[in-house]
Amino acid sequence: MSEAAGTVLLIGYGNPGRLDDGLGPALADAVEAMALPGVTVDADYQLTVEDATAVAAHDVVIFADATVLRDRPFSFRRIDPKAGLRFSSHSVEPEAVLALARQLFNATTIGYVLAIRGHAFNEFGEYLSEPAQVDLARALQFLTPLLKSRAFDAAAEACDDGLAANDASMNEDEPWKMENT
Repeated sequence: MSEAAGTVLLIGYGNPGRLDDGLGPALADAVEAMALPGVTVDADYQLTVEDATAVAAHDVVIFADATVLRDRPFSFRRIDPKAGLRFSSHSVEPEAVLALARQLFNATTIGYVLAIRGHAFNEFGEYLSEPAQVDLARALQFLTPLLKSRAFDAAAEACDDGLAANDASMNEDEPWKMENT
């Protein structure tokens, strides 16, 4: 289903006032500016239980957030709904939002997480560090053709195998495949 998904929801979340914690909303802003058909974009400080309503109305959801991942600029993986995860009214994990969409709305939405490496989190300021800007550009280079091709599972498998999301050259049409250089 995900290889030919009709509608995609991208939720970028994080706090833009905490430097690189704003990577999720920055990615959402960039994708929204592309005005891609079949792609809905949302951005917020954090995920909430109310996000399950929007998730249920789409075939695929991509949750984008900053991470402290250090071995690559970003990661992309498929997630499964996980009922029983702990959450409060102020903090919900992507797997729990997916589970709520399934439980409350019988949704069959497929979920993915795009985690973008952040470098500076311990200060206040509404800008991204220079290294985070580079990692954001790499994530966008990966995500843009993916949103057009809808080959989400292939990309997630390639990232799991370590074939993508590293500092090597990416194939322009299928960025989760490595260039032979």
